[in-house]
Amino acid sequence: TVAGWNAATPEGFTFVLKAPQRITHFARLQNIDDPLRFFLETIRKLNAKLGAVLFQLPPNFKKDIARLSDLLTQFPSDVRAACEFRHASWWSDDVYELLRSTNTALCIADTEEGTTPLVATADFGYLRLRDEGYAEDSLRDWMQKVQAWGDAWTDAYIFFKHEEKGMGPKLARQFLTLAVDTPRPPTPESDKRSGPEK
Repeated sequence: TVAGWNAATPEGFTFVLKAPQRITHFARLQNIDDPLRFFLETIRKLNAKLGAVLFQLPPNFKKDIARLSDLLTQFPSDVRAACEFRHASWWSDDVYELLRSTNTALCIADTEEGTTPLVATADFGYLRLRDEGYAEDSLRDWMQKVQAWGDAWTDAYIFFKHEEKGMGPKLARQFLTLAVDTPRPPTPESDKRSGPEK
């Protein structure tokens, strides 16, 4: 049970969850009041260990601002939410503005099919790095992209693909090492702060 997860994990542990397909795939964000309420009541048993919730929409689900707005206006502001859109019609300014207005992260997914636009819409990041063969240069490139959002994000959730070869944990360790070893690139905001006094 969720309460059991909470009891079995140490202080400081964070759970990041995926919303049920009952909400995202079967109901397709319609008439979701009851299943969403039940889901939230359940995951709140994680207390301080509750991190973000990912709403991953199916690839054939085209942009529907009204449905997305209905979801996000029902979702509590004290629980972080991220949305992964797998149809390109969602990648538009009106969607980004809706996400920003509710502090909902655009899930940046890097897959064999392509990469989500790199747009920050919340005060935290959510990345799913789904390639099975990241070389060190590729990992460093992603690390620099994450660091470049440092002034917009307080933190970031970053996931590597879980596949048969079990490379995910190894890539995650490499990424953490690069996080320590890679200098943070300057941003326009940091340039302003470090510029000469007038």
